[in-house]
Amino acid sequence: MTIPPPDGSRDRRIEDPTNLWIIHPAGRRLLPWFIARGISANAVSVLGLILGALAAAAYSNWSSWPFAFLGLLFSIGWLVADGLDGMIARATGTASALGRTLDGICDHGVFALLYLVLAFSVGTREGWILAIAAGVLHAIQSSLYEGERARFHRRCRGIAAAPPAPNRNPLVQLYDSVAGSVDRIAFRFDEMLRRTPDPATFGQSYGARAAAPLGLMRLLTANARVVAIFLACLAADPRLFWWFEIVPLTAVLIAGLAWHRTIEIRLLRSAGAASQPSSQSPIQRT
Repeated sequence: MTIPPPDGSRDRRIEDPTNLWIIHPAGRRLLPWFIARGISANAVSVLGLILGALAAAAYSNWSSWPFAFLGLLFSIGWLVADGLDGMIARATGTASALGRTLDGICDHGVFALLYLVLAFSVGTREGWILAIAAGVLHAIQSSLYEGERARFHRRCRGIAAAPPAPNRNPLVQLYDSVAGSVDRIAFRFDEMLRRTPDPATFGQSYGARAAAPLGLMRLLTANARVVAIFLACLAADPRLFWWFEIVPLTAVLIAGLAWHRTIEIRLLRSAGAASQPSSQSPIQRT
């Protein structure tokens, strides 16, 4: 069975090393088998949710180290399924808004189960407070990081984002005002990308510089959290994972966003300076 090569949908410069060497190669090995049997991307998304639920069940017994390793194995299976569903959708031309929504629901569902199970197993008020705080920050971190990743991949191809269409629904306006806060700041760069005569070259210049902050924000992937949950349970203290979510990962998000915006500003200034005509008067010959 021929193993398909990477489909080029992800930039290796900002990809998590475990995806490059473990998760995605495993998905590519499984891809022909799933396609040959007509298993849909949505079915694989649901399979991932089931594997994640099994991981949560194993981690409920975190006081016993064999269950921590069992939870890790199920978690790796979920990560493979989470990448495989997208591979199937792209290979079969069945990508859809419904599929992306289902994939997101399954991903968030797995972590919701993990947070709930760990909070119940700890069973203290402090544990619940930490779990809720970490869960809220997790949702914010994931949303902003996915926006940064999508922005990076699009810009590297020289594609500028169009301004969002106005919407009169007050709930949609409220959501956009929060979720689109970073987009509004970053939109100035997209305006410059749209106006530049060579967007592909400008996008490549951007990608060479922006890969560093996006590389830092790889710590906000599900892979890093899976490892953190395993290590915390292996240490017999799930609270360590919540504190990791609350303090270091929030710091990574803030640093990554600030670094990325700084790079945008510098590129905007460089492009603006290059587009300005020289103010020097020509030297007069005598």
